[in-house]
Amino acid sequence: MAAGEYRATARIGIVGAGYVADLYMPSIRTFAGLDVIGVWDSDPDRLAAFAGHWRLDAAAGLDALLARRPGMILNLTSPEAHASVSRAALEAGVHVWSEKPLAMTMADAGALAALAADRGLHLASAPCSLLGRAAQTAWRALREGRIGRPRLAYAELDDDFLPAAPHGRWRSASGAAWPAANEYRTGCTLEHAGYYLSWLMMMFGPVRRVAGGAARVLDAAQTGAGHDTPDYASATLFFDDMTARLTCSIVAPHDHGLRIFGDDGVLEVDEAWANAAPVRIRKRHVVRRRLINSPFAARVRPIGPSHPMMGRRGAASMNFALGVAEMAQAIGEGRTPRLAGDFALHLTEVSLAMQAGGDHRMTTSFDHGCMTPMDWGG
Repeated sequence: MAAGEYRATARIGIVGAGYVADLYMPSIRTFAGLDVIGVWDSDPDRLAAFAGHWRLDAAAGLDALLARRPGMILNLTSPEAHASVSRAALEAGVHVWSEKPLAMTMADAGALAALAADRGLHLASAPCSLLGRAAQTAWRALREGRIGRPRLAYAELDDDFLPAAPHGRWRSASGAAWPAANEYRTGCTLEHAGYYLSWLMMMFGPVRRVAGGAARVLDAAQTGAGHDTPDYASATLFFDDMTARLTCSIVAPHDHGLRIFGDDGVLEVDEAWANAAPVRIRKRHVVRRRLINSPFAARVRPIGPSHPMMGRRGAASMNFALGVAEMAQAIGEGRTPRLAGDFALHLTEVSLAMQAGGDHRMTTSFDHGCMTPMDWGG
């Protein structure tokens, strides 16, 4: 399938016109069949600015937006509102694509998943970067045995010392301020763990156990949030035939690297937030009785055109609508979207367990056999 040739059509309503919505809009417009029929936000000034910038029709309220009968709601509200907005959409008979997490508690997430299943609807969760070129290329390299049997993975999602960043000056395309207080309150693990956690789940299946630690290492005076949400978490993830260590923080220097160690070499990706990030294989050699990891890494080439690519916006070079388009295509084909249902619920449970710290046996799972590569992924 060539870039842009997704068989995806949907009438989309957007709820939440803040910073992240400005990342979705240019991505949505790379797919000709995705039609945004309206937008609503509880802040009338923010709604007017967003609707005006993107030339969208502002709805008078959530019920008014749902009355337009969209095929899908994009829930781009703040995390504490995710559950209530998704519930309203599902009760109105509308499929939901939700920003992460599905909800702030497993009780709410499970109730939403049950409601969606009961109504015959789909509830899917961001992030969607696992559908992007870098993740799909890395997965293909593993399936082809390029590093032999994978044994262990190290994944980092460190975003440098955030309190020192000039985030007070960060603005989105339509002028929304970066929601610093909300980011601190939600926590970097719930906000970011999914970027590599979803890749690992796609590659290796459900996580059976999470064991790790989480802590707040910044002072309240630095974040100004007055809460106890961890700003550091590191966990060991136990899969059926694989083990991984995933770390998130807003303290350590920027590092978004992934390394997967196999019997015959190492697979490396430097950046989770770039769909075009190169995937490299580093082989091992024995030189004069010494084991050497090659200083030269071979690039794993994509097998052909993949999906519409996006330039850098803020910290990311991602097409934020990949999951929305895949969901729309799946609904049109009468199948379950890759990132919906059990997959979305499991992603939420593992993320919550990581942020909580400690030792947790997962209560959710998903059918790994249903997680198939993208049509162009090989």
